Amino acid sequence: MLDRDGFRPNVGIVLLNQKNQVFWGKRIRTHSWQFPQGGIDRGETPEQAMFRELHEEVGLQPEHVCVVARTRDWLRYEVPDRYIRRDARGHYKGQKQIWYLLQLVGYDWDLNLRATDHPEFDAWRWNDYWVPLDMVVEFKRGVYETALTELSRFLPRYDARNRYLRHGTRGREHDHHAGDESMPGTGFELPPGATFEPDPQTNMSLDPTGDSHAN
Repeated sequence: MLDRDGFRPNVGIVLLNQKNQVFWGKRIRTHSWQFPQGGIDRGETPEQAMFRELHEEVGLQPEHVCVVARTRDWLRYEVPDRYIRRDARGHYKGQKQIWYLLQLVGYDWDLNLRATDHPEFDAWRWNDYWVPLDMVVEFKRGVYETALTELSRFLPRYDARNRYLRHGTRGREHDHHAGDESMPGTGFELPPGATFEPDPQTNMSLDPTGDSHAN
């Protein structure tokens, strides 16, 4: 489902814990980290799509979260041609997104990356609100910065000195759920406090757009 300009409607999710840290997921079989996001199906409202994606990607139900805020308007990013399926080139341009700020009112153990047979992430952690944008695929960074900036005014408090850490992951705490900090057999070091869930025995092909639905 594309609009007249070739953008697919999509939702993004910034999930807060009680420390105003955000859920940060590592895309399956990649070194790229991002927020949960996904396409809006025909007939869905953005909020309905958000709750569906929240369950599919993170395993949470509506009772586990409180909706704090959302972006006022659509935020758009274009997807480079090399990431677009050949049959979609020429009419698919990118994504337009409504971003939601959610507060977790459940517990860390309510999170489940294997809630469906098509997981998006294989590791996650709590990160400072101003995430390190150099860990995000380049064409999404502008939207991330805009969404975080707009939603930041709804936070109970935040420290502007930590905005947009570009190098390393300084200032991160080891959470009580911290697991193995490396992914066996990959040589990839997870940041402190990350939780890794082994890749299921499936053959999936996910694109860096973060949209698990067909364009």
